[in-house]
Amino acid sequence: MIFADYWDRQLHDVAPASMPQKVWIDMSKHAFAKELMIRPGGVYPKYGAVDRDYFGSEYDGFQDIFTMAVYTQLEWGRFETARKFIDNYFTDFVDAKGMVNMRGPETAQFGLTLSLLARYFNYTRDSELILRNRAKIKATADLLAELHDESLRLPQNDPGYGLIHGWSESDACLAPDPKVWWQPYFANSAFAARGFKDIAGVWQSLARPKTARMNEERVSTRSGSDGLVQTRMNEEAKEWLRRSRILQEATVASIEKNIKRDAKPPYIGPLPGAKLKFRESMAQERPSPQQWPHRPYSELLQADILPPRLASLVIDCMRAYGATTIGVVANVSVARPGSRAILGFISYGYAQMLLRLDRIEEFLLFLYAHRYHDHTRGSWTAGEVAGINGGTATFCIPAQQTIPLLVRWMLVLEDSDEDRLYFGKGLPRDWVASGKEIKIDQAPTRCFSLLTNLDAKRLFAKVELSRPGEPKELHVKLRLPSQSTLQSVTVNSRPGTIGGPHNDTVIIKTGTEKVFEVVGLLG
Repeated sequence: MIFADYWDRQLHDVAPASMPQKVWIDMSKHAFAKELMIRPGGVYPKYGAVDRDYFGSEYDGFQDIFTMAVYTQLEWGRFETARKFIDNYFTDFVDAKGMVNMRGPETAQFGLTLSLLARYFNYTRDSELILRNRAKIKATADLLAELHDESLRLPQNDPGYGLIHGWSESDACLAPDPKVWWQPYFANSAFAARGFKDIAGVWQSLARPKTARMNEERVSTRSGSDGLVQTRMNEEAKEWLRRSRILQEATVASIEKNIKRDAKPPYIGPLPGAKLKFRESMAQERPSPQQWPHRPYSELLQADILPPRLASLVIDCMRAYGATTIGVVANVSVARPGSRAILGFISYGYAQMLLRLDRIEEFLLFLYAHRYHDHTRGSWTAGEVAGINGGTATFCIPAQQTIPLLVRWMLVLEDSDEDRLYFGKGLPRDWVASGKEIKIDQAPTRCFSLLTNLDAKRLFAKVELSRPGEPKELHVKLRLPSQSTLQSVTVNSRPGTIGGPHNDTVIIKTGTEKVFEVVGLLG
């Protein structure tokens, strides 16, 4: 009991949730506990748990440790833990120029870092931590801006013109000629666009007169005059938004230009100008600039800056040309018998886009395949890369955090750009029909939320917001068994609107209300 009580206290702030299969909640909490176990003092980052298998200090600054940990803590409401991780990383691993203390920086992860800092602020409104690290946050953005400026100095007919060049994979630095992988991977620019846009919103919020007054002492003691700081932050935000638009447009245009439409399905590589498909390149070019394509593909999708048509094309391409295995992003290597393996971490961005595109059955395949093929039975230890024929895999903590993220998103998912929340988007149909409770309380988004299913004949869901009209729109998905049809739906006893790609989503304009009771009648 003492042991159980100790871990209950450590995980007391996890957002309460329930599902017909409790194991998913248990796996999510297990991931949080395992991370606390391997981090010295519960805070200092470690990639693994055994020396030479990722507990060594050479891995401590690995960006994926930071980004996946912060993302997972935030999505489940563990704000104090997220705060400690952010404070530690920006104190010990980020220098005054925005560079990370890691052997090989991963370019797209800088953009993701900016986006996650914005998410932290949006969830917590903790201006103190952001302002305390303001100089390093700006330096991170400046680093990306400098790389963008370098790309604009290339000839305009260069395939990489206007796209950020840089390493995608940290291991590139270990090769005899690392510049082979200093390339304009689409993900570099996509995540820079996302990061610039998201952090600009934080800067604008902090620069508003009311917010600036609240933080007057914090800002002025670090950066001089209050008014000058406010003006400077607004100018920086405008510049970042400008760059975000330019990078998004350049990325989309370059992808459109580089699609091999004669292939079936159409093929798009991880970077522009490549003549060979990624598996052909890895077989014929030594070294291949398309090595580790799983990372730039996953990051490109996760950045969520592509129109749905192109995002779907990227997923179809990955599936058709060997970048997935049993529904999960593959650890792509040179094709040879027995080499198929799944990627325990990084791949969560691919799963998130499946959910955003309403490719729910594929999302669920990913979820279950990751659970059963990347985790050891009994101990739930997740592998960095796992084969599909049994055997062991090397543990790394980012892989452990994939399931908590997917479980959270299947319950509540926030739109990247619109003021909109999605409820129940990724639930298995059998769960919805089971009559068992499905809910999450105080899910950390812009609102508190509650999603409940009561029975199969009178489908009922309740959503409660913390403030009326925030967000402006709710999408409540009612994933009925395939043999069932939704006859009608009401929202707060008024006729509701049904839409979505599969005509199974109740679309609610929140207006001035904060509590919504959705009732669906089956045909």
